[in-house]
Amino acid sequence: MPTETVYGLAADADNDAAVAQIFVAKGRPADHPLIVHVVSAEAANHYAASVPDFAQRLMASFWPGPLTLILPRRSGVATAAAGGNATIGLRCPAHPVAQALLKALNWGQSSINFQVNSEKSKKLESDPNLVWGLAAPSANLFGRVSPTTAQHVQDEFGDDLLVLDGGPCSVGIESTIVDCTRGAPVVLRPGAITSAAIEATCGLKALSKEDQSGDLAQAPKASGTLESHYAPRARVRLMSTQELQTALKLMRTDTHQTSAVPRIAIYARSVLAIKTPHVLYRRMPADAAATAQELFASFRAFDAQGIQLIWVEVLPEEPEWDGVRDRLQRAAS
Repeated sequence: MPTETVYGLAADADNDAAVAQIFVAKGRPADHPLIVHVVSAEAANHYAASVPDFAQRLMASFWPGPLTLILPRRSGVATAAAGGNATIGLRCPAHPVAQALLKALNWGQSSINFQVNSEKSKKLESDPNLVWGLAAPSANLFGRVSPTTAQHVQDEFGDDLLVLDGGPCSVGIESTIVDCTRGAPVVLRPGAITSAAIEATCGLKALSKEDQSGDLAQAPKASGTLESHYAPRARVRLMSTQELQTALKLMRTDTHQTSAVPRIAIYARSVLAIKTPHVLYRRMPADAAATAQELFASFRAFDAQGIQLIWVEVLPEEPEWDGVRDRLQRAAS
């Protein structure tokens, strides 16, 4: 299904057998938790044992939207989706197709004949208020580039998988993840929603992995926080403007390259003089939101063209670039 961030490989979060198919399809470790998508803040109570006041304020301000909250998990719900952990990541997506799907599941407003497991069907008959949540990690092989179009998903998994085509994702990188289990917001993964926006909303300092000490070092497991992640087949190297210019100058004087087919791509904001057929050059947008929206699609396009090495110009240090910087650092590791 499409979300505003990336496309997700979705299954009923309370159906452990269905969730297991996600782990198998992605090649994902079974203890690496999935984010559960819910239709509203009220629906989060089905999965969360408690929701602190500051987390409620974040829900009120940023849901539906690209924000995932890590909360204590209620016993007996979404066990497989949570990777067996005592916490669970919850998000309410803003994409209209994701919202329509969640509403159809929860309120029966769909013309689609959904096939649900018999156990859940019986529960729905006895409890019409039963909440459906969808575990939906990015619809790609584990550790690889996330998909931002329906075609990306089909390229990854083939035509047998049903894909709801909602067009290109508007945000383009995964949600900001905030741990809400330790009395203060701790940003485990940056995204489109910045730490400054989180602080302004909940009135508490937003801590980060750089602030971790003592009990903060015991962060709950969360999606997309491994050191190496979001990687294309090509190797990614982060380089300063000067390093790029020097490398290009050396390439112009290298007489050993005989093929005119580019094997190196450059993704940079700076205007660079490319005087060799061995380099494919793509300008990076000047603002962070536009770069985030096209980043994964650019990586996939480079892979499709047989690029072996991607040189990416280092990003500005402004906070709005934190989400893109995080994805690039993980891709390059």
